[in-house]
Amino acid sequence: MIPFESVPCGGSIKEKILDTEYPATREGGSLIDDIADWLMTQALGNVDMEALAEGCHNRLRAAGIPLFRAHLSYRTLHPLFTAIAIIWNRDEELGSRGIRHADPEISEAWQQSPYHHMIKTGMPILRRRLTGENALLDFPVLEEFHDKGGTDYLAYAIPFGDSSGGNSSIDGFPKDGIIGSWLTDHPAGFSEAQVRALIRIQQRLAVAVKVALKEQVTRNILVAYLGPDAGNKVLEGQIQRGAYERIHAVIWYSDMRNSTALAESLPPEEFLTAVNCYFDCTAGSILTHGGEVLRFIGDAVLGIFPIRDGGATVEKACAQALAAAHDAQARLVETNWTCADRGISPLAFGTGLHVGNVLYGNIGVPERLEFSVIGSAANEVARIEDLTKALGQPLLVSAEFAGHTEGPWKSFGEHELRGVAERLEVFAPADD
Repeated sequence: MIPFESVPCGGSIKEKILDTEYPATREGGSLIDDIADWLMTQALGNVDMEALAEGCHNRLRAAGIPLFRAHLSYRTLHPLFTAIAIIWNRDEELGSRGIRHADPEISEAWQQSPYHHMIKTGMPILRRRLTGENALLDFPVLEEFHDKGGTDYLAYAIPFGDSSGGNSSIDGFPKDGIIGSWLTDHPAGFSEAQVRALIRIQQRLAVAVKVALKEQVTRNILVAYLGPDAGNKVLEGQIQRGAYERIHAVIWYSDMRNSTALAESLPPEEFLTAVNCYFDCTAGSILTHGGEVLRFIGDAVLGIFPIRDGGATVEKACAQALAAAHDAQARLVETNWTCADRGISPLAFGTGLHVGNVLYGNIGVPERLEFSVIGSAANEVARIEDLTKALGQPLLVSAEFAGHTEGPWKSFGEHELRGVAERLEVFAPADD
């Protein structure tokens, strides 16, 4: 057995190889068998991708594989990132980062990488000796690894599903699968037995990553389309029509001004850009200040700042919503400078804020549901926002909302709201 000592590190165990000579790893050895079994066990549980990578790489070190660096990348469905890269270094903390392939610098490095060559040529394994008479540094990154002391490099590309159709890719990156590499700085490089062990392990690692990735992508999609709270409720099984909870919340409703005229005066691409700029101002501010965006109703935004036991008080939720409303108007000023430079008419929107009880849950038809809020308070906030047009105010709030904030507020009197039985008094910030 390879002697090693266990070193506590952050509550986990990291194994440190004590041998200075070449480890005698055998293909099918008991330690490699244990790693393969561990990876399959991880695939059956709730897998954290970074913990999976770190656990695998530390166990390989303990089994006698002289790893210096390991890299793992996979494509993901995420509104901000094309892919995720996890990088393990023997002497450094584990790191991960999102990759946007639209970035010219990243794209250029990718085009010159071993991975791009492998995917383009359908090569599943690529090995390069970095020192000695058989050294071959035919990619820029290999020169970098050589300068850092690397001696042997083994890269792999593993597609998910039927690979008979070739390695399909998007922008040269595998459409569905993983890519990765192993690097050692041992003077003799990897032994042939160690290479066989790594190839065996990377197949099991791919299975565990595939399972974890499916769960991660599902969560990303639900959060992107439903929001974090509603997305988690759906993942927990609240998918039956009529499943709901009664909550107290600050309710936000904003609507874009003159969107029809803007749509008629702009090319479709520019109109879509303008609408998204408006959403950056409104929905972006809600998220920044701790709220949840529930729906985009055409060019309107419905959001909430929940008031729950153990969470935000009504005063705090109102303060968050008011800060978001002021932030949205500040963002609008900056956005309109950009619009003016492009010859686009200034954007404008109205916002209504209210406090009340709503039903928070699944509505729709069995085949097509959405997680949202309904109730009289949700109807009232939309009518309050509608008054911003007639009263010429960008922000109006209900008396209930104004009563939980410091103000100062200016009353615009009581108004009859369509579909609301009682007249409601509305207020605007006195110092706007």
